[in-house]
Amino acid sequence: MDLKAGSRWTSAVSDVEVVVVKAPESDVSLKSGGHEMLPLGTEGTGGAIEAGLDGDVPIGKRYADDVSGVELLVTKGGQGILTLNDVVLELKSAKPLPSSD
Repeated sequence: MDLKAGSRWTSAVSDVEVVVVKAPESDVSLKSGGHEMLPLGTEGTGGAIEAGLDGDVPIGKRYADDVSGVELLVTKGGQGILTLNDVVLELKSAKPLPSSD
């Protein structure tokens, strides 16, 4: 799939929705719960979340992949771990603030 910055995607099997903050330079496979994500507004296919990929995806969190450069913002939370090219996306941590000694 061709992810573009600003595009919105929804899970085929859960309530998870994301917006692409930084897009990768090449085509990738973005999944939630083991199933391809669909453009927002597309009807989900239903089905079950794959075993081992049933974790919680909290709203307002960012997920990133340093190799591809992709960054996603979760706009609607739910179940179904996010993966990119079948690799689990890591929660992006906040940058530490400088000390104010």
